[in-house]
Amino acid sequence: MDFGPRVFSGTSNSALTEKIVNYLGIEPGKVEIKRFSDGEIWTKYKENIRGRDVFIVQSTNPPAENLLELLIMIDAAKRSSAKRVTAVIPYFGYARQDRKDQPRVSLAAKLVANMLTHAGADKIITMDLHAPQIQGFFDIPFDHLYSSPIFFRVIEDHIPNLAIVSPDVGGIKLARAYAKRLDANLVVIDKRRPSQNVAEVMNIIGEVEGKNVLLVDDIIDTAGTFVNAVKALKERGAEKVYGAVTHPVLSGAAYERIENSEIEKLYVTDTIPLRRDYTGDKIRVKSSSNILAEAILRSNRDQSVSSLFENNKS
Repeated sequence: MDFGPRVFSGTSNSALTEKIVNYLGIEPGKVEIKRFSDGEIWTKYKENIRGRDVFIVQSTNPPAENLLELLIMIDAAKRSSAKRVTAVIPYFGYARQDRKDQPRVSLAAKLVANMLTHAGADKIITMDLHAPQIQGFFDIPFDHLYSSPIFFRVIEDHIPNLAIVSPDVGGIKLARAYAKRLDANLVVIDKRRPSQNVAEVMNIIGEVEGKNVLLVDDIIDTAGTFVNAVKALKERGAEKVYGAVTHPVLSGAAYERIENSEIEKLYVTDTIPLRRDYTGDKIRVKSSSNILAEAILRSNRDQSVSSLFENNKS
């Protein structure tokens, strides 16, 4: 019997799972996921997974059913006597709720970590956490991958005279890693956030006049902050503005804001699928499948995954 990895897909991003199994040269795992008429989720593995190394690929972006579906798939795998169950979560939802920054609020990132562990996950693989310290919420092995190698290849080939911009103080470490790798200047946008999903640009710290600019971040949600940053950079004399953002949450009017902005191109990964009816030309998707597949393969072989951590320890 072949005891190689068995990779199963939830419904949040089956196209990404298909790319992962194609890279690995294996057939996708057979699993049946149904909804009762009231929306209740039902899952059954359609193959024997007893003693197998099981990988479940499911992003936990809204709706909340994506997270619940992952929990149920983990539970079903454990009850089917899988040897090891790894939750491969390309986009880890609820990561923005990682601290109590106001009175009487939930620490939802910790809650999600607890649920995944209690459901029976033996290991977590994810990409570009909004807050890397979330790894400390888990008492099981955790592999944190980075999307930067995906974007480096595009940027190095196509964007000269470059300055790297962090859209806020919290993203400086990520932006510094890009600047170091690409031998570019580092610029920081100082902003304030009067309410959720609302931000105002206050100051731009660094020189962007006459330069091509790359805004780097882990998540783009409503795109309001992002578009305001693009506008402010252009007003300061930036030539062309590009973006490299891992997770395209893109809620509300985000698509329209991006298409109507002065950004040249926004590069994102496929950790979250784009809206099916999107027909614009400013958002370009680069696949995260190869990195995720390599992590799965090395995890299955009990090999080091550290060589995939190319975000640079700066």
